[in-house]
Amino acid sequence: MYNVSIIGASGYTGAQLVQLVHQHPALSLEGTFVSENSADAGKNISALHGNLAHLNYSLTPISNDILVELATEMDFVLLATPHEASHDWMETLSAGKAKILDLSGAFRIKNTEVFEQFYGFPHTAEDSLKNAVYGLAEWYEEAIAQADIIAVPGCYPTASLSALKPLAANDLLDEAVRPVINAVSGVSGAGRKASLTSSFYEVSLQAYGVLGHRHTPEIEAYLDTPVIFTPHLGNFKRGILATVTVKVKAGTTSAALDNAFHNAYNNAPLVRLRSSFPKIDDVAHTPFVDLHWKLDEMSGYAVITAAIDNVMKGAASQAIQCVNIITAQPVETGLVQ
Repeated sequence: MYNVSIIGASGYTGAQLVQLVHQHPALSLEGTFVSENSADAGKNISALHGNLAHLNYSLTPISNDILVELATEMDFVLLATPHEASHDWMETLSAGKAKILDLSGAFRIKNTEVFEQFYGFPHTAEDSLKNAVYGLAEWYEEAIAQADIIAVPGCYPTASLSALKPLAANDLLDEAVRPVINAVSGVSGAGRKASLTSSFYEVSLQAYGVLGHRHTPEIEAYLDTPVIFTPHLGNFKRGILATVTVKVKAGTTSAALDNAFHNAYNNAPLVRLRSSFPKIDDVAHTPFVDLHWKLDEMSGYAVITAAIDNVMKGAASQAIQCVNIITAQPVETGLVQ
């Protein structure tokens, strides 16, 4: 058994991690932590999340002494923490034997100037940033297997890159036309903290972060091409539906597009290549990414749709996928019954 602790266990992603680690046959949940000043400190996870009422994990306030202890005693530490906290704690946490999986955005973007522009604070954890590996599980498995620090991708980038990387890998994208990504997320993506902007009574279907969302440079960095990314907030709880419009190179056929997706994902058990365009209900509360695509050969434009659960494949279950890769287990272990 591998010993695991979770920091930031009280939020939606943290609670999902608690459930996944608890049910995993090879993982033992040894600690659940929250920030030192959290209103949830000292509470039981079962009191905050009714779906975990059968579990008995107390939320312990974190401290520097505990960080040092976790680094030396845990096999894995999972961070469902704000970007600033992950940034500040990484040097301490990664100094021991523990492998660190960070679900914040603190270590996804290698360019520190771009990072500061989009995240609002300077990145000074240079060694940790250099060592961090991007945890898009289907595309960086070899690097993940050897890594000590995993930057688990954002939810929007997971959906967008899952849709686009097969085309980029096969040199099918027309470089003169940026891919256009329109993605809609449920309100759980805004986190558990109460806010008028994510209140169900206030939320309609609306675009936000237009031409300036922090996930844009993340998508561009790992696609290696600029994109137009427009996120939307929908009045539903969980899931992301990303609809991507691309121009492919002249002469690209539907068969070539089919081959690109099948070659990329035929051996990926958590990617489902669908025969029709997926919907969010197909993937809610699951670790899957569902994909479907269609090409108009006359115009050279293709539309790809990716559907994921933002809390699962967009965060917690992808972190567990990475743990499975590191421990040489099938990637679906503990995730698919």
